[in-house]
Amino acid sequence: MAIQQMTMPQLGESVTEGTISKWLVSSGDKVNKYDPIAEVMTDKVNAEVPSSFTGTITELVGEEGQTLQIGEVICKIETEETLNAEETPEKQEASAPKETEAADSPAANNQSSKKRYSPAVLRLAGEHGINLEQITGTGAGGRITRKDIQRIVDSGVQQQTNMPEPQTAEAAPQQAEKKQPSQPASAAGDIEIPVTGVRKAIASNMQRSKTEIPHAWTMMEVDVTSMVSYRNSIKDAFKQKEGFNLTFFAFFVKAVAQALKEFPQMNSMWAGDKIIQKKDINISIAVATEDSLFVPVIKHADEKTIKGIAREISDLAKKVKAGKLTADDMQGGTFTVNNTGSFGSVQSMGIINHPQAAILQVESIVKRPVVMEHGMIAVRDMVNLCLSLDHRVLDGLVCGRFLGRVKQILETIDEKTSVY
Repeated sequence: MAIQQMTMPQLGESVTEGTISKWLVSSGDKVNKYDPIAEVMTDKVNAEVPSSFTGTITELVGEEGQTLQIGEVICKIETEETLNAEETPEKQEASAPKETEAADSPAANNQSSKKRYSPAVLRLAGEHGINLEQITGTGAGGRITRKDIQRIVDSGVQQQTNMPEPQTAEAAPQQAEKKQPSQPASAAGDIEIPVTGVRKAIASNMQRSKTEIPHAWTMMEVDVTSMVSYRNSIKDAFKQKEGFNLTFFAFFVKAVAQALKEFPQMNSMWAGDKIIQKKDINISIAVATEDSLFVPVIKHADEKTIKGIAREISDLAKKVKAGKLTADDMQGGTFTVNNTGSFGSVQSMGIINHPQAAILQVESIVKRPVVMEHGMIAVRDMVNLCLSLDHRVLDGLVCGRFLGRVKQILETIDEKTSVY
């Protein structure tokens, strides 16, 4: 017999942790290799974790609702396999690197990832008033882990970590009050809704975006009268022929993808000491359910026709509603387009989808009186395009030119435009 340890798997690029939303097994259950044993939520996807072994569950180390770093043990499984004679527990222990040796190693001195904070680290540090700049991380590249913060919290010295200057006796009570942020209290008749699963992942990702990214905002109005007329004239025949809807949103995504190709600076990401300009144009789109928000990705959107984009929008929306999104569906996004107009919004400021540099909100198309050439007034179909940008990466000039190009593309769509 041998006890094997199952660890939190890597469920997507840049994912550093996962939350166990539901155990599908109990201690004592027998499982086969590849059987699903738990549902795990990250800021990118909700996925089932398969067993890596065949055997009996001996211990569920992680609890439901607990967030664990990638590589941390989530459960233990007793298998029929025996340890190799040359790899006895005593030998494994003897060969394990000592903490003092690790501290002196080149890897420990590598601080390249020190300022790459996970949502759990940011949340825990914020709750306890801990200054991350003054923490020495034990993770790869000097990265600060949740365990580093928890160790400080448990030691009771987080006030000194956050405020290196000595505190007077009179200031101590005030600091004690600040130690824990105040939370609203429930009153009679209030309903308390636990923050778990998708909502917790959304909250962590949004907090990270607003904490790390200096947001700026700009808006431009677009006359889409010709586009609306053209789409309305072909939508029924298109649905009958193709089997899915030709939405206005497909036209907007196509226009954005085309403009991104002409303004590649918009398709970039902040990476600390450099800006990464992405080669592929992968458009993230927001798809909402009753209580959650998912952001699947249309890969290589610039290479697809309006019809191809419309098909992907339809397919991804169906996957979201059926709960069948995969990790691959959520990975690789370089720019987000959000269809806020679908619920009647006419102006909004989107929170950027980290680590992207911008998000475009496509608002409702509304009929408004517009002053045309020679002072004539006409009723036109108008839409606001609202762009939030990471001011570390982008400036107003390039964003204005980018939005102007999207506007130009949309305003020239008419019956001569092919959707194929």
